[in-house]
Amino acid sequence: MMQALRNYGRYCLVTFAFALPLAGAEPASESGSGALSDSPSGHRYPLFNGKNLHGWNVAGCEVAVENGVLLLKSGDGFVWTDHKYRDFILELEWRPLKDQKWDSGIYIRAELPRDGKKWPDKHQVNLLEGHEGNLIGFSTAKSTGLVVNGQWNRLRLVVVGTQAKMEINGKPAWVADGIPAEKGYVGFQSEVPLGGQFEFRSIFITEIGYRSLFNGSDLTGWEGADQDAAKCWGVEQEELICSGAPGPWLRSKEQFSDFNLRLEYRTMNGGNSGVYCRVPADGNHHGPGSGVEIQILDDRAEQYRELKPYQYCGSVYGIAPALQRVGKPAGEWNTLEINCKGTAYVVTHNGVVIVHVCEEAFPEIRQRLREGYLGLQNHSEKVWFRNLRLGPGE
Repeated sequence: MMQALRNYGRYCLVTFAFALPLAGAEPASESGSGALSDSPSGHRYPLFNGKNLHGWNVAGCEVAVENGVLLLKSGDGFVWTDHKYRDFILELEWRPLKDQKWDSGIYIRAELPRDGKKWPDKHQVNLLEGHEGNLIGFSTAKSTGLVVNGQWNRLRLVVVGTQAKMEINGKPAWVADGIPAEKGYVGFQSEVPLGGQFEFRSIFITEIGYRSLFNGSDLTGWEGADQDAAKCWGVEQEELICSGAPGPWLRSKEQFSDFNLRLEYRTMNGGNSGVYCRVPADGNHHGPGSGVEIQILDDRAEQYRELKPYQYCGSVYGIAPALQRVGKPAGEWNTLEINCKGTAYVVTHNGVVIVHVCEEAFPEIRQRLREGYLGLQNHSEKVWFRNLRLGPGE
């Protein structure tokens, strides 16, 4: 998977700037601007569900989920999130299982390890005995006496622009500046042979500058396209569900231009749906003057063996095929990220960049709208969505 992530630039060479404010969304704080807020606005959700490793990737080590905790069980390796984060609040609890000389680490804004390396080059919050919570390489990011040995300890880390602030067990630990304002993964260092096993639980992240598009209770912010959404759309257990009954696609009440959309979805066997981006009110996503559809599909289903490349999951339908098929088996949750900026589209599916559209390689994209509605397709099949949030396009 690491090599696959490095190959995403096959079609286009695009330089992305830092996050830009989006109409209707909370803007990310500017680098180095003033004191860090204790409670910056954003979208908060669990990074770890206590049941399985949904949303995480593992290389070089063994990781287990036992009794609701994430256990670094054996090996030297890296565990990292599907998504990258720049400005965020990370909250978690950790506990070493070794009696002494324990060692591990938490990575922030990290890239994947270079070839031949076990761990990323930077940036690591140390969990070495006696150095817990210190940010390696930053002289002001150090504290002592806040950790209780042999017990669960709580960490809260706020990172905005070039600044970061740490709390341990509810007490201020340090403030640091000069951290490159780059997007990167959150992850854990497994160093079990020398540092012992570690447990993590209650892992939450707040994506600063993002806002929720679905409140988990009702269809606020959405409407059926020219029909009553209740014909086929509903909410159960904080999940947005299309029943597949005859009825409309679901349309956002706002229009958007550049954005970064993140969500989770799951399908039934042979499931088919899609995410509409920048479509007109009628949902058109084919041909000049239309928006686009990002395909959602159970690629493993037998009936889809002979599709055109641009029809598989994550493709910009009719324009750009997904370079890899990385969908989870039907019934399992998938993560999906769609970044739109100008005529550039980047689609990340389960942590892998599978589509990278630019107008040089896909000139048809010039004919598509750069502002419009978001939508979820009713393809006459049941599909589930959750954790929909929107941030600035990059």
